Amino acid sequence: MSVFGHIAEAPVDPILGTTLLFNADKDPKKINLGVGAYRTEEGKPYVLNVIKEAEEEMLKELGSSINKEYSTIDGPAELKTLTQKLVFGECDAMKENRIASVQALSGTGALRVASEFVKTHMPAAMHEIWVSDPTWGNHNTIFARAGLTVKTYPYYKADTKSLDFPGMMDALKGASEGALVLLHACAHNPTGVDPTEEQWREIVEVMKARKLFPLMDSAYQGYASGSLDKDAFAIRLFLASGFEMMMCQSFAKNLGLYGERIGMLHFVCGSPEAAKAVLSQLKLVIRPMYSSPPKHGAELVVKILGSEARFKAWQDELTAMANRILEVRSLLRKGLEEKGTPGTWNHITDQIGMFSFTGLTAPMCERLIEKHHIYLLKSGRISLAGLNKGNIQYMVDCVDEAVRACS
Repeated sequence: MSVFGHIAEAPVDPILGTTLLFNADKDPKKINLGVGAYRTEEGKPYVLNVIKEAEEEMLKELGSSINKEYSTIDGPAELKTLTQKLVFGECDAMKENRIASVQALSGTGALRVASEFVKTHMPAAMHEIWVSDPTWGNHNTIFARAGLTVKTYPYYKADTKSLDFPGMMDALKGASEGALVLLHACAHNPTGVDPTEEQWREIVEVMKARKLFPLMDSAYQGYASGSLDKDAFAIRLFLASGFEMMMCQSFAKNLGLYGERIGMLHFVCGSPEAAKAVLSQLKLVIRPMYSSPPKHGAELVVKILGSEARFKAWQDELTAMANRILEVRSLLRKGLEEKGTPGTWNHITDQIGMFSFTGLTAPMCERLIEKHHIYLLKSGRISLAGLNKGNIQYMVDCVDEAVRACS
């Protein structure tokens, strides 16, 4: 008998569980469309060339300018400056020292530190956070575990496979004054549906009128459209509109540093004094949580962002990655339409980013998994990175079969 005998086994995470099933499958035609990680045209994990070059340089510097000592609680100063400039651009907030930044354990860690800070230091109104329905599977758990009250605003219309903008606006207009609102900066996960620039402007006006506070989650800057600046539009719009904000930034996707757990948390404040105080309290959140962040990923990001040549090389690779995903979208839509698969498929190319909300029903998804060895979430979300010219026709044929069989 164990003192832990009363502990029930937790269900497997739906995304990670999909990969476990895929790994156990011996079928040579199997496809993994669950994992949110970029793959090459050959279906292999991809380490960016610019990362390889930076790693080689760091190896030469090991023991001299680079060591394995602890980092500071909040991460290197150079990392803060470079990542601020990347996401916010040249702005008054940077020049006036109004941004408090800390290195975080990728996007997940940034969101959790932000949530803990809000629960500890911010007024009760901000303990209510509005999150899109649907959203990334981990969002609601992160906020709830930190003690925030999670509410949802409509985001996706399943019948039209598009943004439910009127529903979103009505919900935000009804949110409590001063509440927190989570917004995906670009490449909404899981839908791939983003507001237009004009819709973003309307969101800004509603949030300004209701005194709602933005928490921006930027996991795909440069990866969505291929342009770092275009993918930062929403963040910079809020900044230009005079908002204070919290912004979570991840380099898992756009630099391929998934396992390095490198991200940032930025607080844009109304004054340098406020930013200084916020930074001091963020350190007190981090210290008992994980003490200090990992150095290796931070040093890689500094190597890339701090070198004009490497930054340009990164942009070129990032554009190529984004373009491959766009091509896969086009091929998938074209294949389904040419095959006459029941339904409409224009939403596949209307969406953006790594993921597509295909509109496939749960029975269709189950059939794809069990009969065809194509692993995806039962919500119909697929990671387009798992598709390539070598398996796209198989995917088209299997989707067509599943749709017809389950209709």
